Amino acid sequence: MNATLTLPPGEQPDFDSGEVYFIGNATTLIRFAGFTILTDPAFLHKGDHLHLGHGIYARREMEPDCQVADLPPLDLIVLSHYHADHFDHVAARDLNKEIPVVSTKHAIEELHPLGFTNGHALDTWESQTVQRGDARLVVTAMPAEHTSDFEMAGMLMPVNGNLLDFYNGDQRLFRLYISGDTMLHNRLYDIPRHYPDIDLGMFHAGGTTLFLTTVTMTGAQAVRCAEIVRPHTAIPIHYNDFSVFHSGLDDFKKAAAASSTPVKFHYLAHGDRYKFTATR
Repeated sequence: MNATLTLPPGEQPDFDSGEVYFIGNATTLIRFAGFTILTDPAFLHKGDHLHLGHGIYARREMEPDCQVADLPPLDLIVLSHYHADHFDHVAARDLNKEIPVVSTKHAIEELHPLGFTNGHALDTWESQTVQRGDARLVVTAMPAEHTSDFEMAGMLMPVNGNLLDFYNGDQRLFRLYISGDTMLHNRLYDIPRHYPDIDLGMFHAGGTTLFLTTVTMTGAQAVRCAEIVRPHTAIPIHYNDFSVFHSGLDDFKKAAAASSTPVKFHYLAHGDRYKFTATR
């Protein structure tokens, strides 16, 4: 575990209720226990293009619900990996570069020359603790694989899933899992063994396809991932924002309707907020 990151005092934290605000793609704003966390910041406008590397460009098909200037003060950025649809040039230009960023070693190295020098790199199962008074957040890197194709893997960036555990003192209040841009793989089965009782899971779907290879889960695969990880509630994200996505929200809903899992499925459109309460 990395050294604890201690934040300055803030307003009296709300240990009872929180929310996830879906901005678009994999960009969400999570607010709970006095922490404000931004995930995978991407703020390109609809119609703009980004470069994914190796001559591949993608067009943004959906407008994000807000821009950086509309965000409240941030405590932390949790970044699954350094890809332009997860940390775009708008985020690099407009975000406060002093905000701590938790991500892969590769992403932290790439962000450093851009001025984001408060980086905290995690390998799988490693954790970063963030403390503010009695409130404590532990971010743990979860196993994720962008692709099992050996040749394609060399063209893509390392990726983390992430688990966010919120505490009041020693009492865990809420556990939130974010899949990251992963495909289905055997190490996903280790997640519920090591970290049971996940309250909420957010699953990257979309079926991103590069060079005829699918590198993020389709809707059906994301439902299967939820069946494996077994959160109490599952929310699909990352499903319709870019032209390289080939499996939309309808695919996820169809697979969820056919699933016998006890997982509850909840759906967010851009701008929607999912409100939750502490479960411990």
